[in-house]
Amino acid sequence: MDEMTRPRRPSELTDCMAADPASAETNNENSPLIYYQLSTAISAEFSHRPIEPGPVRGLSTFMGVVVPCMLSMFSVILFLRMGYVVGQCGLILTIVMFVLAYFIVAMTVLSICAISTNGAIEGGGAYFMISRTLGPEFGGSIGLMFFLANIFSSGLYVIGLKEALVSTFPRSEYPHGFLESNTYIDMACSTGILFFCLIVCLIGAKMFARTSVFIFFIVIVSATSIYLSFIVNYHGMEHFDLFVHNETVQAWYTGFNLTTLKGNILEHYTSDYTQASSVKLDFLTVFAVIFNGCTGIMAGANMSGELKNPGRSIPVGTIAACVITFFVYITLSVFIAATCERKLLWYDYSVLQHINLSSWIVVGGIVAATLSAALSCLIGASRVLTQLAKDEIFGILLRPVVKGISQWGNPYAAVIISWFLVQMVLFMNALNTIAPIVTQLFLFAYSATNMACLALELASAPNFRPSFKYFSWHTCVLGLLGSLTMMFLINPIYAAAGIAVLILLVFILYVRSPPVNWGFISQAMIYHQVRKYLLLLDRRKNHVKFWRPQILLLVSNPRCSAPLIDFVNDIKKSGLYVIGNVKVGSLAACVRDPISDETVVWIDLIDHLKVKAFVEIVLCETVRAGAENLVRTAGLGGMKPTTVIVGFYDNTPPEDCLANVRSRVRFFGSPQPFMSPLPNMRPSTGEKQLSAEEYVHIINDTLKMNKDVCLARHFLKLDKQGLGEGKQTRYIDVWPVNFLQPSTSSYLDTSGLFLLQMACVLHMVPVWRKSTKLRIFLCVDADDSHAAHKESNMKDLLKQIRIKAKVVRLDWSQVCAFFHPGSVGTGAAVSDHWVDTPDAYLSCYNYHIKEYSTDTAVVFINMPAPPKDEAYFSRYLTQLDIVSSDLPPTMLVCGVSAVTCVNL
Repeated sequence: MDEMTRPRRPSELTDCMAADPASAETNNENSPLIYYQLSTAISAEFSHRPIEPGPVRGLSTFMGVVVPCMLSMFSVILFLRMGYVVGQCGLILTIVMFVLAYFIVAMTVLSICAISTNGAIEGGGAYFMISRTLGPEFGGSIGLMFFLANIFSSGLYVIGLKEALVSTFPRSEYPHGFLESNTYIDMACSTGILFFCLIVCLIGAKMFARTSVFIFFIVIVSATSIYLSFIVNYHGMEHFDLFVHNETVQAWYTGFNLTTLKGNILEHYTSDYTQASSVKLDFLTVFAVIFNGCTGIMAGANMSGELKNPGRSIPVGTIAACVITFFVYITLSVFIAATCERKLLWYDYSVLQHINLSSWIVVGGIVAATLSAALSCLIGASRVLTQLAKDEIFGILLRPVVKGISQWGNPYAAVIISWFLVQMVLFMNALNTIAPIVTQLFLFAYSATNMACLALELASAPNFRPSFKYFSWHTCVLGLLGSLTMMFLINPIYAAAGIAVLILLVFILYVRSPPVNWGFISQAMIYHQVRKYLLLLDRRKNHVKFWRPQILLLVSNPRCSAPLIDFVNDIKKSGLYVIGNVKVGSLAACVRDPISDETVVWIDLIDHLKVKAFVEIVLCETVRAGAENLVRTAGLGGMKPTTVIVGFYDNTPPEDCLANVRSRVRFFGSPQPFMSPLPNMRPSTGEKQLSAEEYVHIINDTLKMNKDVCLARHFLKLDKQGLGEGKQTRYIDVWPVNFLQPSTSSYLDTSGLFLLQMACVLHMVPVWRKSTKLRIFLCVDADDSHAAHKESNMKDLLKQIRIKAKVVRLDWSQVCAFFHPGSVGTGAAVSDHWVDTPDAYLSCYNYHIKEYSTDTAVVFINMPAPPKDEAYFSRYLTQLDIVSSDLPPTMLVCGVSAVTCVNL
């Protein structure tokens, strides 16, 4: 049976095969799914395959998502800043703030749900989702900022817990107590709390999950006690003496009171009593603090590596946590506004503790909630850092993190690094200072999440079909704009600095080119847009005013064509550039397509040379047939080559010039040689695959298809790097006269104008414009009385078509003296456009070109079309060989297209 058609055994499908359905999600994420076992009947056939150990997935929706999310939200804000928010902004603006914050959060949650239900999610949570959607450059940058967000957030919660403990055990009430508000005690307390978090994280995520159950129970009991305290003391009056800035302020808890509610309806901003500054707060400052109570939505995604079913648990658990916490925040705001006098809210951040039936229950809730949130963020940071290290985004910088992972998947090294960075954050020792930074970093992450989902939706890729359907591009846009707007409103300096850092990180990662292939959303977006615009590109609407080169370069072997490939890249002028190659053979005689692997090598070569070109390789039984296929089929829609460039047909031995061409370094680093395998060059004495007759047939076939033809010769001599090194001016020479029809020296035909346009395009390239000048040789007889008039007309033409060039008038009588029409071989016409001319005439023409080419960089020569009769093909090539012999890099041009105009 044919190797290509026989059925494959399951054991042969090893690229991306799962040993059982449950393990399918553990396949290499870079590989497509090509096999999936539906039955265990053939399991013995590949039971020998080793199973790679991975992290244990054992957390449920409630334990892995709902609990971490709610604990992250029910932390500092719930117990220590609710009174602060209501006191400063009033009830109405407080509700507006929560609605606005949760609107941004809700839109982001919808994006998270869509992405998380569109495929298997590994560790790293939000970073994993963003990076696998937006690619390594943007994903790695956002991942690092999300890691920092978790670091700062963990520090925020530790400081919040320390603040609660210092407030609970002041030295004034406990003379022998161990806590008081000074820098050393604050740092010692914060460090001790963080060290406890470190121990829990080192034990592992399951320990955190078990701890979370107990912590969650304490938080729920504490929150319930707050509601009960409001209800039990609904008509009670309680007096508080608050010591603020060396003064005693009297404040009241009134129970549910309409007067108190009316007094707390509108905003009334004051300064932060815990800070020495007397600057009044405002809406955005308070919003920056309150938004931290909504940033826990990523806590469940951070645990994606430990969830049993992350695709279901993340959306269900995150939405449930958001609904519950929103209800609690709103109702608690109403209760506070209706029972607490404004001064009590201004000057006592621990008001919920002091009005509770038992302050110790609230203290327990504060400790439990803030400790859990700190643990959650510390674990989240370590998981993001671990995934960054596994992906090798930052190379060797994070390599120790990968080595510091236990056999059960617990990242010890990442936990220790995260703990150290949080310890650095603790030196800030100001909750209200850290809160805006945390808000900005999380808003960055939310913006990126919405952007990722929006890109997936707009790309319209068939494989983007999440099981979660309650989202659209509108929700993504709203979430994205909401996040970006609030970033700049809260603190434009932080926002601008964050974006600058993000751009710098993207730039660094782009230059570094991380060795990953996750599927780039940019490619999907580009494809989607290019397809639409190609459909709009109508060839029937082409106009000469907007002509640009669209070039097909036919290359036999890139080893000896690298300088020509680079040169053609200069003359394409933002046009289409296709590099074509014909591989002689038959697909019927091959087991598999022989050009599939070669195409990848050619694309690597294009990247190495840094040219902007496409690659087309065809397999045909003859070179002529392959060239015809390329000329006909290269390009797509309105973008198809109109000019074909081929190398010159001569007996010059091939030279491997690719070994001397190193990659261009765009920003930094050292140039590297091209290492991918390429076909060997033909031996200097070896037989050519292409005969002279077939070569001329390719030229004729191309002209029949109304394509311009250029023959490139001597481009191994081209030295672009040396153009600007010398002080001597170099030239681009244009010889528009058709050497087989000297009478064309008195006018410029279509081919002559095309020749002039191509030279002008080359001169427009910065490196050529800086180092060369354009010369046009006007060949006239010395006795011609109209010579001066012809020169004047040429200059007028150049002025009309806006080409800056020097016109050189040249005596042509000596050359024409050798042109004597006679019998065939001495000048007789063979066809309407080709004549056989004496070698002496051609040599004289060549001599004049060489005489003026001492300082020439490139020569453009008007080339006549070849004869129709195959008997004269060899003679035609001899003519071209004589004319272009021993010249600088030369382009023989036969143009058939109108390429310029004088009208606007």
